[in-house]
Amino acid sequence: MDQISSYQVFPLGDILRIVIGDVARGIAGLNLNQWMYLAMAVLMLIPILMVFLTLVLSQPANRWVNIIVAGFFILFNMVGLPTYPSLYDKFLLVVSMVFNGVTIWYAWNWA
Repeated sequence: MDQISSYQVFPLGDILRIVIGDVARGIAGLNLNQWMYLAMAVLMLIPILMVFLTLVLSQPANRWVNIIVAGFFILFNMVGLPTYPSLYDKFLLVVSMVFNGVTIWYAWNWA
């Protein structure tokens, strides 16, 4: 099972926010500290880690890791969905939730 496909939606929204200028406006009003940057870095590391874990874990462990991580990202996106004003962000979050749901379904039915 190739887990990275579930998470490829995130960079697309980031690229659009940079091009449109939402990043500069969004960061201007925030007080970001090192712990917040660390949390963002850990969040961005998860897709890379999932590719590695898919290769090295046994099938039963891999199944549960995929279910837990995809479930986390569904919940994470549900919390973030109302906070994004732009339609493209909402669209990409919904697409991400669908792919993570499919990942859970495949992992659950993995024989």
